[in-house]
Amino acid sequence: MTHPQSDLALRALADFWADMGLEEARALRTWRPGRSATAPSTPAARAPSAPRMPDQQPPTQSTGPRGAPRKINNNPINDARRLASQAQSLAELRALVEQYEGCPLKKAAKTTVVADGAYSADVMIVGEAPGAEEDARGLPFVGRAGQLLDRMLATVGLTRQENVYITNLIYWRPPGNRDPSPIEMQMCAPFLLRQIELKKPKLLLTAGKFATHAMLNKEDGIMKLRGRKLSYAQDGMPAIPCIPMLHPAYLLRNPADKAKAWDDLRAIARLCDELGIKRGAAL
Repeated sequence: MTHPQSDLALRALADFWADMGLEEARALRTWRPGRSATAPSTPAARAPSAPRMPDQQPPTQSTGPRGAPRKINNNPINDARRLASQAQSLAELRALVEQYEGCPLKKAAKTTVVADGAYSADVMIVGEAPGAEEDARGLPFVGRAGQLLDRMLATVGLTRQENVYITNLIYWRPPGNRDPSPIEMQMCAPFLLRQIELKKPKLLLTAGKFATHAMLNKEDGIMKLRGRKLSYAQDGMPAIPCIPMLHPAYLLRNPADKAKAWDDLRAIARLCDELGIKRGAAL
């Protein structure tokens, strides 16, 4: 009898590879913890043996040496790392993201939404994922929430035309604007890390809880983290000051919290001045 923990591990591994599109792994999804690998679970159904590759012949009784295991060549996260490492500029990185086919979200999206704003900007904003308007136009934060973000930033002399660069954790719209999954964020992460390496911002702003948790590895709620001067760490780079913000989409749903957002913007303005980041005339 197999150990229950071994069964659970095999099932989890099979689920992961099946979700990644490996057809052979889907047969393993019928496995259940505690089921014998050889005995039938019912008179009409037996637990599957190791999955057979599509071009593999039925097993024989040959006792000769077993051939080398078949390799899985497509690893979307490794592919993203390889592509991201090739970029020597933000423009090159944008083109490489558009070439990337590893994220399933791309199949349903209209466009690839990488970034917007000034490449030379000292302030970098990281949001969550494109919405419907962003997917249609190919730019981040251009819908109602983006228009509110622009007005908020302008009150402290920050604009995407002069001193702000904006991107997201995810570059393709999740269907129905659902939350991005951990594996989708992992697929896009190498491109985001490379953007930060190339951009070298003096200040990071994270918009909303998803971006804040992902960038800062924090679990506290956004209401506890917002407006605080924190620090973003990335291998091979000095720590970057980071301030979490309430997402403008949240503020559209909860206008009473705009006073909190104004407090956060004043904290951002003070930190910009401390860091020597040039701001324009405030509204």
